Amino acid sequence: MKKLLLAFIVGLLFASMNYGQSFQFKADDIDIDYKKYTLKNGLTLLVYEDHKAPIAAVNVWYHVGSKNEKPGKSGFAHLFEHLMFNGSENYNTDYFQALESIGGTDLNGTTNTDRTNYFQNVPVSALDQVLFLESDRMGHLLGAIDQEKLDEQRGVVQNEKRQGENQPYGMQWDYLTKAMYPKGHPYSWTVIGEMEDLNAASLEDVQEWFKSYYGAANAVVAVAGDIDAEEVHQKVIKYFGDIPSGPTVERQEVNIPNKIYDSRQEYEDRVPETRVLFAWNTPPFGFKEDLHFDLISAILTSGKNSRLYQKFIYQDQSASAAVSFQASSEIASRFITYLNVKEGEDSKKLEQELEAEIDKFIKEGPTEEELKRVKASYFANFIKGLERIGGFGGVSDILASNQTYHGDASYYKTKLKYVEEATIEDLKKTAAKWLTKGKHILVCKPFPEYDVVATSVDRSKLPELGAPKSSKFPELQRTQLSNGLNVVLAQREGVPTIVINLVADAGYKTDHLSNPGTAKLAMNLMDEGTKDMDALEINEQLQLLGASLNTFSSQDESNVYMSTLKPSFDASLDLFMDVVLNPIFPQKEFERLQKEQINDIKQEKSQPISMALRVMNKYLYGEDHPYSSPYTGTGYEDTVSKLTREDVVAFYNTWFKPNNSTLIVTGDVEMNELKSKLEKTLGKWKKGDVPNIVFNEPKTNTKNTLYLMNRPESQQSVILAGHLTEKYGDVSEIALEQMVNILGGDFTSRINMNLREDKHWSYGAGGFVIGSKEERPFIVYAPVQTDKTAESVTEIRKEISEFTSTRPATKEELEKVKTNQVLKLPGQWETNSSVNSSVRNLVRYDLPDDYYQKYDQNVRNLSVDDIKKVSNEVVQPERINWFMVGDRAEIIDKLDELGFDNIIEIDADGNPKKPAVEPVETDIKN
Repeated sequence: MKKLLLAFIVGLLFASMNYGQSFQFKADDIDIDYKKYTLKNGLTLLVYEDHKAPIAAVNVWYHVGSKNEKPGKSGFAHLFEHLMFNGSENYNTDYFQALESIGGTDLNGTTNTDRTNYFQNVPVSALDQVLFLESDRMGHLLGAIDQEKLDEQRGVVQNEKRQGENQPYGMQWDYLTKAMYPKGHPYSWTVIGEMEDLNAASLEDVQEWFKSYYGAANAVVAVAGDIDAEEVHQKVIKYFGDIPSGPTVERQEVNIPNKIYDSRQEYEDRVPETRVLFAWNTPPFGFKEDLHFDLISAILTSGKNSRLYQKFIYQDQSASAAVSFQASSEIASRFITYLNVKEGEDSKKLEQELEAEIDKFIKEGPTEEELKRVKASYFANFIKGLERIGGFGGVSDILASNQTYHGDASYYKTKLKYVEEATIEDLKKTAAKWLTKGKHILVCKPFPEYDVVATSVDRSKLPELGAPKSSKFPELQRTQLSNGLNVVLAQREGVPTIVINLVADAGYKTDHLSNPGTAKLAMNLMDEGTKDMDALEINEQLQLLGASLNTFSSQDESNVYMSTLKPSFDASLDLFMDVVLNPIFPQKEFERLQKEQINDIKQEKSQPISMALRVMNKYLYGEDHPYSSPYTGTGYEDTVSKLTREDVVAFYNTWFKPNNSTLIVTGDVEMNELKSKLEKTLGKWKKGDVPNIVFNEPKTNTKNTLYLMNRPESQQSVILAGHLTEKYGDVSEIALEQMVNILGGDFTSRINMNLREDKHWSYGAGGFVIGSKEERPFIVYAPVQTDKTAESVTEIRKEISEFTSTRPATKEELEKVKTNQVLKLPGQWETNSSVNSSVRNLVRYDLPDDYYQKYDQNVRNLSVDDIKKVSNEVVQPERINWFMVGDRAEIIDKLDELGFDNIIEIDADGNPKKPAVEPVETDIKN
């Protein structure tokens, strides 16, 4: 890592530090100093030493994905990935339990068309255990898989498929896959597969798949972190050396379907907006032209200065989303771009305009400034990824990916070189070569809103005919500026990023004194222009500096957040200060973002989870409470439409005061230097009084009430159940965290193991306590398949009730979550962003600066009695209310039998629906 950073910084020394120039990145300046070993059995080992934190990342890649499946066997690569977590011959229990018990973080497995990978970050002391576990399932799996486990994971995967397809535009990828590749092509079926194929998967299929593809010679093991390379090499020989190489594997060659003519497909979904999508077949992953398309997509839709954003979102305001990306795969890729057309706009017109923008790029190519900007952004994103040793985009992922796909872990240099050397003419030629071939046009249209009405039809006879009609945690340093602004610094040396976060005590709760949606809109607008720069100029400078900036609110706070690179810190800090001190809230941008927020509300009202979150607070707190507005903070369509620019300016002037704010900085910077810079800028910020928000007693008079939102044709029902509990600090928070982990917070929690692993009714279920300063909701959630809705309610009731009565938390459960919580802390604070987030938590709840230094010991000291005590204080089954989104017609009969005190049907804004008017009978006498 040191070599990498030194090379990177040297490469930046000659770059300008002001707004007007970008940093010139060089591929040759970036070098990941890894070691490669090949075991006698063919296994490839890649090792990278990074000693900044006492953790290690283990990333195992198998060169097998859905393209290795046979017709009629779709989804099997992904199903097998799930089975790999269910135990092996010498550790025959759930792997998540094993990894959680040793402090594993960032752990998962994923499957795509070309590879399957398994990854986790663990304390270095647990490295041997992880290598044992990974080697045991690589070489000793089949004896542990039986019909019960296969059926269990089959159900989990099928619920994952239902959950994905239940989202707006969820069927898009199924349609696109089948349209872009001819039948029989290795990419002509989706990774998750077809329901009938998953149902047909047998134990014999499992055994054959394992024997064919999970040999040592078809795998790459990448280990990164606080390790010694040769020591890891010997450990890998010890654990993996006796595993057979496996048979030869047939590798598909490049196979790009040649579409000559355009094709078109339209379908309807329960979405608020039409989506117009174009897709072209393009060169495979890692080819020079594949990297060209990454740059082309960034020019088209990355950031506010991108072409499609400029035209459709910023200028015309005819679309709510403009997206493009290169979907890279091993034997063929796809270039995809789409627009979400705003309600009331002509989708055919936008389709023609989108085509015209693509044609313009083909004919003219990019400008020099566009190319310079997206190259800077590409390199900055790659470098930021190198801060992490694991996870997607981290060092172990980069090495394993390049070794698997290209046979060379250093191939990333070639790709960076392709980006560095790309010229205007290169991108122009690539676009002309591939985007003039036949494309597939996929249009998703909103399904119309239909309803029924009560009638007085006498169906005992036919009506008479009428007349015919037409028809690890760093120590904190604190200071205070002369104007009262608190500054908290978490100094971390040797890390290339710096994170700055200004936290104002404001947030959605302030809407109680104005209108729902005000805080959200005001903060979205805050970075849209200053006295000296407009929104586009701000965005351009951020890209040139390799920085990102966000302004946003949560329930109790409003934030101005920036992540940047150390070499560009001074210039980035100046830009940050300009946004904080000099926002002008332009009328033009206000009108655009006001429309976007209204559109966001419509989107939330079409998505099952957000539908429930929008209405929950209204019925938990009562309407006259600072927390009663939608939890998403977007407000309501009517309240947002009435807002004016003066309202958001008033929000800023009221709440953004130095004495009402804290500045949190994490990264390699000295406090004296930082304070000096801040006094010259933020020190000029004038302090002032802020209003006091009164938190009255929540007014809730219901219990055991179901609030039901009808969403016809939903494949799943989303269930939320909960009640308010004490505000932060009124109960033992450390005990509360572990109690929640046992009941519903961890993967192996009671609720998830019941509904997902045992019943197979859900892809994931659990519980949590929402973070807020005042009384907070204790919530259990479960997205479940529609036909098991009532049964899931019964299971949730049982789990909650037994937790405080006949089956309280056990010592074994407590030890498991305690160990997991303590051991995952080093990995939890790997990045400056994660450290900044934890410091923000300290500030939010006024916790002592050494809270996280003492955290592990406080967790270790917890007893079962502590958990039982907090369980009885927080979990109160008799107070629970229920919120559900699902297909009423399919679920209501069984729900009526569950003994709710009341079932109230509400709309997406939480308003009770009026019952249909009964027909009035009249006597007509001659």
